[in-house]
Amino acid sequence: MRNILIPLASLLSGVGMLVVGTGLLFAAIGAQASAAHFSSLVTGLVNSAYFAGFVFGTYACPVIIRRVGHIRAFASMATVASALPIMHALWANPWAWGTLRFVTGVCLVGLYIVVESWLNVVANSQQRGKVFAAYMAVNGVALALGQWLILVGDRYGFVPFALVSILFSFAMLPITLTPVSEPVPTDAPKLGLFELFFISPIGVIAAVGSGLLNGAFFSLGTVFAQGVGFSEAGTATFMAATILGGAVFQWPVGHLSDRHDRRRVLFLVCALSAAVAVAGYFMAQGNEMLLIGLGVVYGGLSFSIYGLCVAHVNDLIDPSRVLEVTGGLLLLYGIGSTVGPTLGGAMMDWMGPEALMLYFAGTLALLVLAIWRYSIHSTPHADEHAVKSDYVVMGSGSQAVLQMDPRRTAAESHTTPADLGP
Repeated sequence: MRNILIPLASLLSGVGMLVVGTGLLFAAIGAQASAAHFSSLVTGLVNSAYFAGFVFGTYACPVIIRRVGHIRAFASMATVASALPIMHALWANPWAWGTLRFVTGVCLVGLYIVVESWLNVVANSQQRGKVFAAYMAVNGVALALGQWLILVGDRYGFVPFALVSILFSFAMLPITLTPVSEPVPTDAPKLGLFELFFISPIGVIAAVGSGLLNGAFFSLGTVFAQGVGFSEAGTATFMAATILGGAVFQWPVGHLSDRHDRRRVLFLVCALSAAVAVAGYFMAQGNEMLLIGLGVVYGGLSFSIYGLCVAHVNDLIDPSRVLEVTGGLLLLYGIGSTVGPTLGGAMMDWMGPEALMLYFAGTLALLVLAIWRYSIHSTPHADEHAVKSDYVVMGSGSQAVLQMDPRRTAAESHTTPADLGP
C-alpha cells in the first residue's frame, strides 16, 4: 500500500495544482475581459479557443509523446503552459488571448494525458476504481478552489496571471520527481460518431448538450455574476459553490439512475435544471445568497448530465467496448464545450448578462425534447452481451483517464480466454 500511496499522492498533488491554476485562469480572464470592456461574445470566443485547443490536443499530443517520451513531452508542455498566463497580462487583446487560450488548451490536455497515463501505471485492475474516484474528487475541489484564489491581490491586474504561472510551475515538481516508471504509450480505441449515434441518439445528444452547458458556465459564469451586480467575494463563491454542488450531487443522482431507467432520470434532471435556470434568470438581479444557493442546485443537476449519458450508453454495449464508446462521448463533449461559450456570449450581448441563464434553460429544454422524442419513438440498439453498468462520476479530461474507468475493470473481470481470440 505504501508503494501505491506515495506516487499517487505526488501525482494527485501535481494535477491538483494544475487544475487550481486552470480554474483561476478562467476566473481571471472573465474578470479582466469585463474590465477591458470585451463583449460577452468576444469573451466567449476567447474561451472557445481553449476548448478547441483541448480537442485538437487530444490528437496532436499523443503523437508528440510517442516521439519524445512522456517525461520530455511533459517538461516541454509544462514550460510553455507556465509562460502563457504571464503573456495574457502583457497583451489585453482578444486576438492575442484567443491564440494563447488555444495553445493553453493544447498544452494542458498534453499534461493531463501524461499524468493520467502515470496514474494508470500506479493503479492495478483492482484499484482503478479508487484511483479514478480520487482523481475526480481532486479535480472538483481544485477547480472550485481556483475560483476563490481570484480574491488574492488585484484581480484586475498582474497578480492572478502570476499566480497561475506559479501554480503551473510548481505542479511540475511532484510530477517530475515521481518514482513511477514512464508509461508505455498506448492508442485509445476509436468509435465512429455515426455508429455511436446509432447505438444511442440520447447519449450523443446529451454529451454535446452537456458540453454546451459546462463550457459556457466555466467561460462566462464570472461575466454573468459581475454583470448582475455580485460582489467580488460573491462572484467567486457563486462559481465555486456551483462547481462543488456538481461534484457532490453526482453521487445521489447516479445512484438513483442505477435503480431506475436512466433515460427517465436524465429527462427529469434536464427538466429540473431548466426550471432552476429559469428561476435564476428572474432572480438574477435579486438576493445574491439566494442565487448562490440556486447555483449549488443547478450545478448538482446539470453537472451530472454527462455522467448519466455515459452510463446510459454503456448500458447498451458489450462491456469490452467501454473505452471506445466513452472516448467518442468525450470528443462530443469537447465539441459542445467549444461551441457553448460563443453561443452563450452572443445571447448575453443580445439580452444582457442574465441571459446566460436563459441560454442554459433553452439548451436544457432542447435536451428534454430530444430525450422525450427518442425515448418514445425509438428503441435502443443494445449489444447482445450488454448489461446495465454502474454510474460513475465523470468529468472532462483526456482519453488516458478512461483507462481507469472502473467499468473497464468490470469488463476485464468478465473476459475469458476465448474472448481474447488467438
